[in-house]
Amino acid sequence: MTIRDVALSMLVLLAAGCASAPVRPPDLADLGVADAARLIRAKMLTSAELTDFYLKRADANRDLNAFITLDRVGALAAAQRADADLAAGRTKGPLHGVPLVVKDNIHVAGMPNTAGTPGLRDFRPTANAPTVQKLLDAGAVILGKTNMHELAFGISGYNEGFFAAQPIGVRNPYDRTRIAGGSSSGTGAAIGGRLAPGGLGSDTGGSVRIPAALTGGAGLRPTLGRYSQDGVTPIAHSRDTVGPMARTVADVALLDSVITGAAAPAPASLGGVKLGVYRGYYWTDLDADTNTVMDLALTKLRQAGATIVEVQMPDLLKLNNAASFPVALYEAYDDLKAYLAKYQTGKTVEQLAATIASKDVKGTYDGLVIPRKLPAPSGPPVDAAPIYQAALKDARPALAQLYADTFAKNGIDALLAPTTPAVAVEQGPAASSPETFLKFIRNTDPGSNAGIPGLTIPAGLGPATGLPVGLSLDGPRGSDARLLALGMAIEKLLGPVAAPKR
Repeated sequence: MTIRDVALSMLVLLAAGCASAPVRPPDLADLGVADAARLIRAKMLTSAELTDFYLKRADANRDLNAFITLDRVGALAAAQRADADLAAGRTKGPLHGVPLVVKDNIHVAGMPNTAGTPGLRDFRPTANAPTVQKLLDAGAVILGKTNMHELAFGISGYNEGFFAAQPIGVRNPYDRTRIAGGSSSGTGAAIGGRLAPGGLGSDTGGSVRIPAALTGGAGLRPTLGRYSQDGVTPIAHSRDTVGPMARTVADVALLDSVITGAAAPAPASLGGVKLGVYRGYYWTDLDADTNTVMDLALTKLRQAGATIVEVQMPDLLKLNNAASFPVALYEAYDDLKAYLAKYQTGKTVEQLAATIASKDVKGTYDGLVIPRKLPAPSGPPVDAAPIYQAALKDARPALAQLYADTFAKNGIDALLAPTTPAVAVEQGPAASSPETFLKFIRNTDPGSNAGIPGLTIPAGLGPATGLPVGLSLDGPRGSDARLLALGMAIEKLLGPVAAPKR
């Protein structure tokens, strides 16, 4: 082990609370990432036993449609190697033997990387994405590749091309009639359903934070550029990023530290923290459960010594509209074309689009991405190129400046909001409607376009539906460690979210 590995291994102990000896819970489903690492290192649990446990849970919960590829043979073999290494006194790092999952648009060498679309069903990368390699170098075991909204173009996970069991669509472990969010739907469902303690998703406009929030977990969209984009099926290079997901912010911080090599932060003190709230955008049209949970969270934060600052960002909606879809829809063609060629998939964008299975994604590619068009307020779609150039030149810099000014002028550590304005809706074709899509990305999309970090924290279960509600923090560019420190303090204040009943 290197000095860095030793330091990261110590963080495992800190993240799980090293004041007491590790205790094996009666149910292994209760384990988090750091918990599992501690027990494996203490030889109170083998990696093979834990891996087999999760594989059996995945088989017993096929109706979640969480996986596209479940690597039973490969995962067990990797777990057995981890156990043999540990028995011989060798450990790879702070995730030694810990089973994790990876969204199926992030390369894992030798496994299919479908990006949730039939045209890539047979594509098997020969190398790991750098983010995956960091996890493997730290000792992680990859259970498999998780399901997703097709080509990451949506938030419902209603993927008509990939489902292990009827009915269609990735399902929420808290209510299997509902969505698990997206586009990192399967990673959210696997973690929320206790089929894995953590894993990776990708986020263009909310695709890590939305499924984490709707399934009772935590997820980080890092500052754009903090993680490598290599080995990831793209939407838009100027927006995409991989992001870690887990049940707790502490485990997300551990995964982030492994990927970046930076020390994981300690939980912050909430006394004296200033958190901004912009009710004119982020807090409009909340459903009853989200409103109730968020009001209670604000009360607890004030009682803990945090100051809630009401801020104004009147240009937010206008600037985000000018920067959002013009960038994503225009870059989607060129970036996917370059990706397909770079990794020798043998496919063109047009060939891939011809086999898209999900009607919403098919319409987007055929009507907008391939012809390089954007929707118009009225009339037929218009040429995307000049609108894209204006977004890069004017709208996006102005949006980033709006956030920077808001943080600086109000002296706030972060903006606080509901991650989504509502709990998970029913799964089905309607969950992929434009109206539902726009509703669920509303609070996560602007920060994504500004390139700043965003974190979702489990805030509680709605009193009427029993469904998870997420609390989000958006921070200044590069403030990832501070957001994670605040998130760990807030999750401790709010308390753990109960597991799904099944």
